[in-house]
Amino acid sequence: MFLNSRTPVLPKPEEALKGRPEPEFTVPDRHTVLGNPLLGPYPEGLEVADFGLGCFWGAERKFWQTEGVWTTLVGYQGGYTRNPAYEEVCSGLTGHTEAVRVVYDPKVVSYATLLKLFWESHNPTQGFRQGNDVGTQYRSAIYTHTPAQATEATASREAYQQVLKGSGYGTITTEILPAEGRTFYPAEPYHQQYLDKNPGGYCGIGGTGVSCPIGVARAEG
Repeated sequence: MFLNSRTPVLPKPEEALKGRPEPEFTVPDRHTVLGNPLLGPYPEGLEVADFGLGCFWGAERKFWQTEGVWTTLVGYQGGYTRNPAYEEVCSGLTGHTEAVRVVYDPKVVSYATLLKLFWESHNPTQGFRQGNDVGTQYRSAIYTHTPAQATEATASREAYQQVLKGSGYGTITTEILPAEGRTFYPAEPYHQQYLDKNPGGYCGIGGTGVSCPIGVARAEG
């Protein structure tokens, strides 16, 4: 969404903006497409997955269109600034990436299927960018909520790396880290389900065209 001409560099914790103890806005109650609440607590039996794959407008739509996904919301994660504003994240001084929180029913859609969608919806070898979107906030990331998610995510990265290499792509730069200690801060109301409200809006999401071998994570985990 912003083309940054300088070389992106993640700030150190002491260099990051401090932020604020409370958000300056209220997140909408319900998803404009799915009709379910955006914020928890979520119904029993549902699970949560967090992904960063570039501009979160198009990324969120990819997930809400997936059967078995109960709700989605966009936000900022993986950095240091508390309750950041969008402009602060775009400055590169928060350490956050644009993320999508996916709440899903594992009886309908598996985490492996969500991983496949994640890998195939962007180019995970580009570092601090996705296409023309340049900045640390566009880096590829998976923040895991359980040891099982961590095992599947890591195995899927290794499997996808093999097929990407065979197709002439470089090293995957996706960070896989526990969600614990990396608070997901919901983004401003106008970002939530942006492409539902603005069907002709900007979407920078685009994959490599290389299929991810689904199920490898489960088989090797």
